[in-house]
Amino acid sequence: MRAYVNRKGLRDYIIYTLALLPIAMLCYKQQLTLGPISSYPLFLILFLMPIASNIEIPLTKIRTRKNQHMHRDALLLEETYGVPVVKELATGTKLIYDTKITLNVGGFIIPILTILYLLASEMDFVALEIMLIVLVVVALLADFVDGVGIVIPAYVGIFTIPLALILAPQNAATIIFIAGTGGIIAGSVASLMALKREEKGSAYIDIGGAACFQAIYVTTLLAALISGFIP
Repeated sequence: MRAYVNRKGLRDYIIYTLALLPIAMLCYKQQLTLGPISSYPLFLILFLMPIASNIEIPLTKIRTRKNQHMHRDALLLEETYGVPVVKELATGTKLIYDTKITLNVGGFIIPILTILYLLASEMDFVALEIMLIVLVVVALLADFVDGVGIVIPAYVGIFTIPLALILAPQNAATIIFIAGTGGIIAGSVASLMALKREEKGSAYIDIGGAACFQAIYVTTLLAALISGFIP
């Protein structure tokens, strides 16, 4: 499992906790839902996602390039992304990472299971269409940062909001969640498949975690909040 740098992780947890406080009150008043998911299960999902974001399920291993500039930039990358780049430089060989690809429980497993449940309850083709758009947007905006992995802007999920409100306002919150989180995850996988292993690399590539999780969680929070303002 990847050991995240505590200071960056603590700052993120403080932000998530502050965001969850008003949501907890709204869920207590039964004002937030996500399709068939009522307030209490929804809050449980929102509560568990950041906690489970530190849990990773190993998937496979690949070999990627360890660029020499990493020794110069490692400390800055640790401060920016909260991953132990310096420690991970000792893995593999001088020029090669034995990269572990993992699935993040909080940023991949929980969202995917929730999406499947929502689609099984009511298939929403509008959500799937918007998800394809988000996938393309993520593929264009995502960047692979040496030593960190796939980096996705935290704001990318907001692209789903106007589309959902225009195409299906009565079901906007569910569409934002399915299209936003699903598109981000699918875009992450697409970015991984397009990775030029001979040019870039990292000791870990955590799908749904590290620099991807914030985008997924922000989108989930937005979907939950919007459900309280749309009848």
